[in-house]
Amino acid sequence: MAWIVLFVSAALETVWATALGESDGFTELRPTVVFAVTIVISLVAFGYVLKHIPISTAYAVWTGTGAALTVLWGMATGAEPVTVLRLLFIAGIVGCVVGLKLVPARPVAEPAGDLTR
Repeated sequence: MAWIVLFVSAALETVWATALGESDGFTELRPTVVFAVTIVISLVAFGYVLKHIPISTAYAVWTGTGAALTVLWGMATGAEPVTVLRLLFIAGIVGCVVGLKLVPARPVAEPAGDLTR
């Protein structure tokens, strides 16, 4: 469940980052309200996640996913150019996020060795 909440929180990061850009320095009401609501929900959700996933992993996944989704949204809306290099680097971010999900959060304990040596 924590991983689902983490990805929802990262998606909300994309929403609040986009709204922040559209708020024109908090002078536009609708994007300012969207920013304020979604950043609070995103951070509260992220706080929940930190009870279940180590911060080093959770923060890397949260920021990486949020950044990748924000760039993809920018490309989808035409605000950013779509290039092979951009897609390659986003794939790299996604690959790293998947890798962090697959690696155990805590190191596997090594069996106790012979202490008489």
